[in-house]
Amino acid sequence: MAALVAGSLAGALAPANAEEWRTTSSLLGDSKYGENFQRYDYVNPDAPKGGTLNSTVQGTFDSFNPYIVQGSPAAGFSQFGGGLLYDTLMEQATDEGSVYHPLVAEAYKYPDDYSSVTYRLNPNAKWHDGKPITVEDVVWSFNMLKANSPMYNRYFENVTEAVATSEREVEFRFNQKGNRELPKILGDLVVLPKHWWEGTDKNGKKRDIARPTLEPPLGSAAYKIKSFKPGAEIIWERVPDYWGAKLPVKIGRENFDARRYTYFLDESASWLAFIKGGFEDINSENSARRWMTVYNFPALKAGDVIKKEFKANSRAAMQGFVMNTRRPLFQDRRVREALSYAFDFDTINRTQSFGLNTRITSYFMGSDLASSGLPRGEELKILDQYKDQLPPELFTQEFRLPVYDTPQAERKNLKAAVDLFAQAGWVIKNGKMVNAKTGQPFAFEILDHRQGAEPTINPYIANLRKIGVNATLRLIDDTQYINRVNNFDFDVITAVLPQSDSPGNEQRDYWSSKAAGTAGSRNYSGIRSPVVDAMVDRVIFAKDRNDLIAATHALDRVLLWNYYVVPQFTRPDVWLAYWNKFGLPDKQPTYLGPDVESWWVDLDKEKALAAKYKSAD
Repeated sequence: MAALVAGSLAGALAPANAEEWRTTSSLLGDSKYGENFQRYDYVNPDAPKGGTLNSTVQGTFDSFNPYIVQGSPAAGFSQFGGGLLYDTLMEQATDEGSVYHPLVAEAYKYPDDYSSVTYRLNPNAKWHDGKPITVEDVVWSFNMLKANSPMYNRYFENVTEAVATSEREVEFRFNQKGNRELPKILGDLVVLPKHWWEGTDKNGKKRDIARPTLEPPLGSAAYKIKSFKPGAEIIWERVPDYWGAKLPVKIGRENFDARRYTYFLDESASWLAFIKGGFEDINSENSARRWMTVYNFPALKAGDVIKKEFKANSRAAMQGFVMNTRRPLFQDRRVREALSYAFDFDTINRTQSFGLNTRITSYFMGSDLASSGLPRGEELKILDQYKDQLPPELFTQEFRLPVYDTPQAERKNLKAAVDLFAQAGWVIKNGKMVNAKTGQPFAFEILDHRQGAEPTINPYIANLRKIGVNATLRLIDDTQYINRVNNFDFDVITAVLPQSDSPGNEQRDYWSSKAAGTAGSRNYSGIRSPVVDAMVDRVIFAKDRNDLIAATHALDRVLLWNYYVVPQFTRPDVWLAYWNKFGLPDKQPTYLGPDVESWWVDLDKEKALAAKYKSAD
């Protein structure tokens, strides 16, 4: 989620003319579009508008305010960014890493010491009620998000204030210099309507941005809420006079007239809704087993559903069993390492996933930011400063996860796990792993909300029982799961921690000591480490790309050798099955994968499918 702004700034050094207004720039070098960005090169600029995109959602909702910890936001809202309703200052590019293009802001500038940034608003930007988006809206949004959104608060931790410096310009001031990313990621700021939130509802009650609400808020983006049934359905409609429809980032995109989200209680019901037709038009599949075995229903065989793989080269993410070190059970690094020995990725991949998955070996998988081999060069210099606080193996051994590639491997790996438990004071008695002093059994719960997670979790539980560890799986509904994770009320969860090509301020939300004690943060492991805090700051204040790579390698290595997560698996492709009612551009971006916003509905096909299959209506 790090900075993304296209064009004129080469990643290595700040330009001498940094104070000049610019529309696009990047921490990775020039955007392929240069300074004359007209539209994405993959879109159909003449894509027709119309039709409905149907989607299913699991769980329920009780709020239209996604920027607070309380409540479950409805589909279409986003905790970070504007979702369907609000525009941000800039928009992250779909086909390039670490690139932004203008949206509410038409340009920005910053001094060469990176001590502040000024954004200039597009004079045409307006709310759905026709009122202009103002610098007062931007300043108010910044203050409210810093006060109420844990994610924005940490993302913009070094931004001390937002000040309106003219009718169309707002300056964001920083408490530290040298953060190359910070001027650009201010483009992620969602702009909220001050006049609406400070007004009153139809009953004369004053609105409160710090509380959940089911009153449809005023927005600025391409969609607004048309209707909803609390907890069951929400329908969005395209705004016909959307102010930004002709902006380069919007041409050929956001083509659906309506977007309907229907809520189901579980994954099985959602799957049945998809194959029935009319409820879910595009199904994204994450399970290799399902992808290879269950896509044989009548509509697919008839050609009414299309199954397709799309390339996506930005899918660098750590996915794994995250251990909550707030629990005493997981505070010993040797215990966490022992638990990693019990996960048999190879057998699961071979017997359930058709060999289609790849083991995750880095928090920055698939990029030049991933550590490998032994630390060397600048990375080693960074780590040497904390040598007495780091595992000695970090400096002498290449990090490797256990491999289950032979019949003997299971015995070898489980013995290694038992030995590590013994070093930490745990022994096997009567077939159970217990504390050698107290007799306390080693038992924990894996919390999840997805029925489809069982094929990965259950084999892990079975292997743990072979060494006397009593792990259990508890499946709960989405709302309970979100609340418990937000409050860190779990032993172990499966989490996905995505990264970008240019990591920066968001690393605080993942790993910092401050985030460990802040409800709603993504520091699920509860990491409180001065070394990790120092590594995070080293990433954030990297001087150039090479320095960033070295700092990220060091952070990656420290996280890996502390075994906060038992890594699972990933793959480089996006798997979609979709009802044959869409038109698609000839190509899709290979950076993020398919851009559904560039698709459009073929109304004749939509009508024919509705006649052939029972519609959701």
